Amino acid sequence: MSRNIFITGTGTDVGKTYVTGLIVKKLRESGADAAYYKAAMSGNERRPDGSLIPGDALQVKNMSGIRQSLEEMCPYVYETAVSPHLASRIEGNPVRMETVLAGFQKVCEEYEYVTMEGSGGILCPLCFDETDIRLPEVVKACGLGCLMIADAGLGTINGVALTAYYLKEQGIPLKGIIFNHYKPGDVLHEDNRKMCEYYTGVPVVACVADGDTELSMDAEDLKALYETAEK
Repeated sequence: MSRNIFITGTGTDVGKTYVTGLIVKKLRESGADAAYYKAAMSGNERRPDGSLIPGDALQVKNMSGIRQSLEEMCPYVYETAVSPHLASRIEGNPVRMETVLAGFQKVCEEYEYVTMEGSGGILCPLCFDETDIRLPEVVKACGLGCLMIADAGLGTINGVALTAYYLKEQGIPLKGIIFNHYKPGDVLHEDNRKMCEYYTGVPVVACVADGDTELSMDAEDLKALYETAEK
């Protein structure tokens, strides 16, 4: 049975996909048969034939070198660069929970480690008009714990603490925090790291600087954060 984790962030554009690519790369290079999954992606470009390219999935695949096909990675791909619930209102094809869970289950059956990335922050709605589907419902349905990605700079204490508090209220385990855009020796970044750990009681397990091509974390320590999904 596969081992899995969910990647959330303090908001959009904090670098979840880039850090996820480093995570999956670390797993693959350690010898694990790693895979990636995302329920819904927005803001994607089209191929010459008109089909949509799942951009986040392609980035992770290119960064990590995993064998998984793009078609397995995301059941809902939209062109409009807005929240999935609004993208589907504009383009059609609303997210359905059963489709998301079936795709995740299929990936879990084939790969050893599955990393699921969220859309935006933890409160990002996947569907609203047809039915109300929120990311925490997906996370809990898949039995996942979380890794939180946060920008190392100004404002991160508030975003990290509020996200951690909400996850706790939802009964979703927060396994660790990863800082992105981190500058070693920067007094603000160093203090943010200490304060986020203090307010959440959760360790910052890795820090990613701009341009990093490797995750600064031991592969076995990373694997220990993954859990067998509750089916």
